[in-house]
Amino acid sequence: MLRKESLSRWSFSKLAIATTLILGFLSSGCGYALAGRGSFLPDYIRVVGIPTFENRSSFSQVEQVLTDKVRTEFIGRGKYRVVPDTQGADAVLEGEILSISVQPVGFNEQQLASRYLFTWTIKVAFTDAQTNMALWSNDALTVRGEYELSLRGSDTSQLGSTFVDQERTSADRIATDVARSVVTSILEAF
Repeated sequence: MLRKESLSRWSFSKLAIATTLILGFLSSGCGYALAGRGSFLPDYIRVVGIPTFENRSSFSQVEQVLTDKVRTEFIGRGKYRVVPDTQGADAVLEGEILSISVQPVGFNEQQLASRYLFTWTIKVAFTDAQTNMALWSNDALTVRGEYELSLRGSDTSQLGSTFVDQERTSADRIATDVARSVVTSILEAF
């Protein structure tokens, strides 16, 4: 038989171990955090100047689409005020569209291209306006995306306008992906 004193020491030991384990689990964090909402930028950066990107490609007006998407992405993060130039900015994001290429990657029954690979290469720099130091840059950021060119039936008379319309839609979609990639890279120090 166990003596009463041994039994109470044994119960106390189990209770102490259980309490320690429970407190340990409750006080420890898993280290998991949501991506995309953090920032490794200095605290004094509140205003971001984003002038219109330069366009060295043969595609017109894509610089305005991309610039608007980058501004929208920064605004969507909720911590920054975005201005369209460098005046009064704590940091400046400048970009240059170096090239855009479109290559057919799929064909329909009439052997017409029906799916295209759209590739953008851009140069981007995010600079602290106070210190004039680059906080993040990428001289050859490349983003690729595929899109469909859907023709109705075998009528190819509308091919040119359909291609141009869908090219604009694809440029808008890829510009959104580029903007998200750039802003996430800047804010999360990738």
